[in-house]
Amino acid sequence: MNISDMNLETLIQSTPVISVMGSPDVTVMGLSCDSRSVRGGDLFIAIPGSIENGIHFVSEAIEKGAIAVVTDKDISRKEIPSIAGVPIVRVPDARVAMAALSASFYGHPSESLAVAGVTGTNGKTTTAWIIRHLCDVVGRPCGLVGTIEYVLPGIVEPASRTTPESIDLQRMLAIMKDGGFRAAALEVSSHALIQHRIGGVEFDAAIFTNLTQDHLDYHGSMEEYFEAKRLLFTGLAKQTKKKGRAIINSDDRYGHRLLDRIQGVPIITYGQGSSCHFRASDITYTATGTIFRLDAKGRSYLVRTPLIGLFNVYNTVAALAATSAMGLELRRAIAAVATIPQVPGRLERVPVKRNFQAFVDYAHTPDALVNVLSTLRQLNPARIITVFGCGGDRDRAKRPLMAAAVEQNSDRVILTSDNPRGEDPLEIMNEAARGFRARGHESYVDRESAIRRAVEIAAPGDIVLVAGKGHEDYQETESGRHPFDDVRVTAHAMAGKEFDEREEARR
Repeated sequence: MNISDMNLETLIQSTPVISVMGSPDVTVMGLSCDSRSVRGGDLFIAIPGSIENGIHFVSEAIEKGAIAVVTDKDISRKEIPSIAGVPIVRVPDARVAMAALSASFYGHPSESLAVAGVTGTNGKTTTAWIIRHLCDVVGRPCGLVGTIEYVLPGIVEPASRTTPESIDLQRMLAIMKDGGFRAAALEVSSHALIQHRIGGVEFDAAIFTNLTQDHLDYHGSMEEYFEAKRLLFTGLAKQTKKKGRAIINSDDRYGHRLLDRIQGVPIITYGQGSSCHFRASDITYTATGTIFRLDAKGRSYLVRTPLIGLFNVYNTVAALAATSAMGLELRRAIAAVATIPQVPGRLERVPVKRNFQAFVDYAHTPDALVNVLSTLRQLNPARIITVFGCGGDRDRAKRPLMAAAVEQNSDRVILTSDNPRGEDPLEIMNEAARGFRARGHESYVDRESAIRRAVEIAAPGDIVLVAGKGHEDYQETESGRHPFDDVRVTAHAMAGKEFDEREEARR
């Protein structure tokens, strides 16, 4: 990646500035918002954190070589003596400034890429995954930034968060552009939107999949959650380099609301409604995939996908609408749908032959659980046996709702632990159990025991669903992260083998 050093005085022209203390005539060699990773020549941006503000780490950043500081706090040399001689740029909002500075420092890479951003409660990962696949197949190499992994030219690395901080995101986009990629698919979380991480990204397509209860521990209410998601489309209307299109699931009630709140942006609707621009109908489900008819752009197409279920029909149609907006020829994109690879942890079939089937899925909200269980029911199993749990230090209100959703859509239910983090796993399970109406469920605090119990009671023709963690290869407890992979644990149980945590740690 070829990034030229930039003069601070030139760089700060990209963002509103309240004041500059000291001379801005210094050369910026890099950007950082984490004092622990500052290198000589970096511009340190002191952003607010969940616990402490970055302003408390200015001295550490300067000691490590930061040549200037950007902050939205009013600081003085008396408060922080080490800033003597270091230019301090005060801005109205440090996160807004960081996004603008990052885009400018890395040369506005999104302007040279066809960029799709996907937001919503469910379906972001799969939709972004499909977009990347379609672009790759038709000859437009595409990067990916999302929940499972980051895909850059010659690099595939596990994701640390769904949407990275703006410095990292702009750096990744610059690597994609310089490495010959022509497109990028980004998952855009509600946290990222509130924190302005995608500021400075010019989108060709912005997709809204749906909105159901999640993250209320952060947003406080569904209304605030909706308003956070709406920011992606508010930003779309303010773009200066691209006329991005809004791709909206009009079958979703919040998607329908969003249609009335978008102004100055071309809109493409998708779903099953007769008025949708991209409409799916005549859907046929099998254990190996789904077939449906797509009506779009005045024509009708037969679409075959190896992905299972109605929610994946929505994800596929969203991706087709988005890639069309990105400039792909629709017929070629539809042909590429037939070869979509398995999305890790998204209704992933466990590859062990038995007289029953087992799937692992990331579903961790009431709506997602209903969707995946309804999909499995369409495969006509003898019974559905569901293993699930609720995450700790997250939205507590959804716990009994998840239990109710599982109980209503399963034949046997096994409640267990799922990333308890700092909470007592038994307390989490007790809160979830309040959503059960009957006493037919079983409970195992140990997740491996719960999975093994599900495999033990599975009979010919049954389906076992292990829900909640999906692609994750760890269990997060109060003592930290420990190796744990639902697919591998389930496969071991089906094959009659023990799961060795130490062996997994060496992988």
